[in-house]
Amino acid sequence: MTRNSQFAIALHILTLLAQADQEALTSEYIASSVNTNPVFIRRVLGKLARGGLTTSQPGVGGGWQLLRSPECITLLDAYGAVEDERLLSLHHSPPNAQCPVGRNIQRSLLQYFGEAEQAFAQTLAQYTVAQLLHAVIQDAQDTSA
Repeated sequence: MTRNSQFAIALHILTLLAQADQEALTSEYIASSVNTNPVFIRRVLGKLARGGLTTSQPGVGGGWQLLRSPECITLLDAYGAVEDERLLSLHHSPPNAQCPVGRNIQRSLLQYFGEAEQAFAQTLAQYTVAQLLHAVIQDAQDTSA
């Protein structure tokens, strides 16, 4: 199973932009921090911009900045900007309706999955990009000591 890393990369980008404190960063600079291709970074930045979290300034001296204060951007905001699919999904094809489990499993799973996704969203909504930046800086200080 492959996992989509866009959420983690989006948080990396937002934290880097928060650290830059209104200085515009190029996608090349951001890509060097993430250690990936600038084209991929621009794709994620585009999603973050459509989600109302980042903005870009074209031209010399241009780049990307946060559109809102890092204290006002939750991890849930970032998740919603870059993830198109639900956290948990049902079968790709309908289960066998002749089987008592197959006939009823999806209804039960929807309830459990809904509760899990609600808990996930509530947890992400509790944390901001500013808190993440603080944790990253604290970790950097702890590892350099």
